[in-house]
Amino acid sequence: MTYIRPIFRHPERPKNDLGYTRAEYEGGLSTLCAGCGHDSVNSAIVQACFESNVEPHKVAKMSGIGCSSKSPAYFLRNSSGFNTVHGRMPSVTTGANMANRELIYIAVSGDGDSASIGIGQFAHVVRKNLNMVYIVMNNGCYGLTKGQDSATSDVGSTSNKGQPNLYEPIDLVSTALQLGASFVARSFSGDKAQLIPLIKAAIAHHGFALIDAISPCVTFNNTGQSTKSYDFVRAHNEALNAVDFIDEKEAITAYYKPGHSEEIPLHDGSIIKLTKLNREHDVTDRIAAITAVENSKNKGEILTGLLFHDSQSQDTHSMIGTSEEPLNSLSQSELCPGMKVLEEINDSFR
Repeated sequence: MTYIRPIFRHPERPKNDLGYTRAEYEGGLSTLCAGCGHDSVNSAIVQACFESNVEPHKVAKMSGIGCSSKSPAYFLRNSSGFNTVHGRMPSVTTGANMANRELIYIAVSGDGDSASIGIGQFAHVVRKNLNMVYIVMNNGCYGLTKGQDSATSDVGSTSNKGQPNLYEPIDLVSTALQLGASFVARSFSGDKAQLIPLIKAAIAHHGFALIDAISPCVTFNNTGQSTKSYDFVRAHNEALNAVDFIDEKEAITAYYKPGHSEEIPLHDGSIIKLTKLNREHDVTDRIAAITAVENSKNKGEILTGLLFHDSQSQDTHSMIGTSEEPLNSLSQSELCPGMKVLEEINDSFR
């Protein structure tokens, strides 16, 4: 048995504007369980990067520990990557981002990695608005260590072990909204029509972009009583909006029914087009987003779609005024200019 992906592809496969086929964005063959929702999320990342004309060598793939954090091996094989220790991916990503702000940081984490041991680091990377895409593959259990409940498992939800969870869950979407995240979305691994444009919009967003992707664990947490199972999510999924991403190079010619759609501009000139479905929702209103999430939770629904977006947000570099030139490209004399410059800096504070 081999885990090496065959390189043969049909010679007429479609190419993007860079001349790459989708194959250039793939990784190795997945060793995750057959049917794992994470593989669908990985496939969506591949398709989103292909359609967004992302240059693979300009992507840094970051992850922590867990089934989800194995995922960077399965997409963008020509990109750089760093598999950090448990829960510490945000701080490592912050350091990398400070050294080279020109890379696209796509970070993959799990509910155990982000909502338990890494909750403190998650909170601070949100409030600092680091320019990154943060995808949580949320299955409500520790799939790598035999299915224990995670911090996102809902009260009463029952995994394969048969014991209902007793504790209130941590909702990473609500947490991110309260901490000031500038782009917040939730989706389902089984809904690529929604997930792919959300990932494309997150890549184009300038600042911290969270996508909480409900991604069922077929081995340990896919029972009829699990709120993260395929059947439960399909039955209780309440889509807030239908999402489309329109690149700045494309002419916007579609007709939108008045009062039922809106266009959200991004920093690079691209557009997120939202078609309202069952309810009115202003994605620029943080309080409305928090209220919508809580109301859906009380109804037993899983609210998906783009929940909040701040097009005027400033990322970490803008807030603290870092060098526009990446630190890793500066010379030793520029990075360490000597005691005289240090004394001048100190004198400026006196």
